[in-house]
Formats: sequence, structure tokens, C-alpha cells
Amino acid sequence: MTDASTQVEPINSDVDMVNHPPHYNSGNLECIDAIEASMEPKAFQGYLKGNVLKYIWRYEKKGGAQDLAKAQWYLAKLSEVARETRVIKNE
Repeated sequence: MTDASTQVEPINSDVDMVNHPPHYNSGNLECIDAIEASMEPKAFQGYLKGNVLKYIWRYEKKGGAQDLAKAQWYLAKLSEVARETRVIKNE
């Protein structure tokens, strides 16, 4: 489940293509939540890190500011998951 710490200010649009793009929702389930549920925490962290790199890599050639916002979202999610994983390990 996404939380407020991963929210990124949307780029001027009626549809939030960064935090909740409609094409990644199915009912009450967001694709990112299904992906997370299908992976071990370390694998999911790798997935998130790869997306950060992808969006930073391509922002000048494709998505501009929206790609940077997506990279920021994935980095915030990676930080959230890393904190949660560290807490679980320390219990």
C-alpha cells in the first residue's frame, strides 16, 4: 500500500499520472502493490531502484519533469520499503 511519504506533487494535470496513474489500477488494487506482494523484499527494492535509474536516465529524451517526478516517487517508495525492512530485521 502506498503511503503519504511516497506522494509526489503531480505535474499540472487533472489525472495524477505520477502517484496514481489510472492505467495501473484494477478496482482497489494498484499494480505496485501487486508487484510488491509477488516479490521478496530485497527483489522489490531492486525493482524500485531500477525504476529510479530508468526515469532519471530517460528524462531528458522522453518524459521531462514528469519522469523526474516518477523517479522521485520510486525513490521515496524505496526509502519507505528499506526503512520497513530494517525495522523488521531489528525486531
